[in-house]
Amino acid sequence: MKQKQVSSSFLLALAALIWGTAFVAQSVGMDFVGPFTFNSVRFILGGIVLIPVIYLFHRKDSSNREKEKETPKDKKTLLVGGICCGCVLAVGSSLQQFGILHTSVGKAGFITALYIIIVPILGLFLKKKVRFMVWVSVMIATIGMYLISITEGFTIGIGDLFVFLCAIAFSVHILFIDYFSPLIDGIKLSCIQFFVAGILCGLPMIIFEKPQISGILSAAVPILYTGIVSSGVAYTLQIVAQKNVNHVVASLIMSMESVFAALSGWIILGESLSSRELTGCVLVFAAIILAQVPVFKKAAVGV
Repeated sequence: MKQKQVSSSFLLALAALIWGTAFVAQSVGMDFVGPFTFNSVRFILGGIVLIPVIYLFHRKDSSNREKEKETPKDKKTLLVGGICCGCVLAVGSSLQQFGILHTSVGKAGFITALYIIIVPILGLFLKKKVRFMVWVSVMIATIGMYLISITEGFTIGIGDLFVFLCAIAFSVHILFIDYFSPLIDGIKLSCIQFFVAGILCGLPMIIFEKPQISGILSAAVPILYTGIVSSGVAYTLQIVAQKNVNHVVASLIMSMESVFAALSGWIILGESLSSRELTGCVLVFAAIILAQVPVFKKAAVGV
């Protein structure tokens, strides 16, 4: 069992590495195409990639147990869940793409990871209790965000604001996933949400960006990486690995994507953070860890 936990933790860390480096691909891809074009193409590609994954998982499940028929209610729940998740994903990813145009990959990674703190805060509206340490984390993260985003003239960078709004949208997305995933097949849900998000991003793409095939081909490598590797491969790794790892430990490992984003931005793009911004990133990451530690200790007892 412990060996499974170790190998699964490694797979989750690999997924975090993929997601972290995807920030670089997102930044590079927009040198050739607009944000809506980039998202539309990569999400549709991600949906296509998951189709054979769904087939393989379905075939494996069918060989282990008697095939269960999906009821009309299950199909309706799957469709509604896919549409809800796809709509929020389209909004969040578009905000993130616009944000990356105006801020560094490193800062974008840390600000996006704030969803780990925002989720329990949004849970208040669902009458869920928020632990004291989460409130402490919010205070620390607020200080970190101030150092990262607020300039000496007390103005917030527009790119950082877009990414922060993206973190809120992704938090809503997580709550949707949390609600629908126990009811339906997670990979099918993801596949539908990718197609929905791709179509929704495709509408403003046609209206505002009018993409050229040459531009899409020039951005082929970043689009293929985010579509196939970041969406298809990393999501499948998460699905497979999370079965053997406590959900709190899993979220802690996956939050490392913010660190990988900063490192990849520095190594690949040559981006650098000022001492003030670096201090802010450290505080935000510390807040993310702190928000999980008490639950982690409690969960570790039952592991």
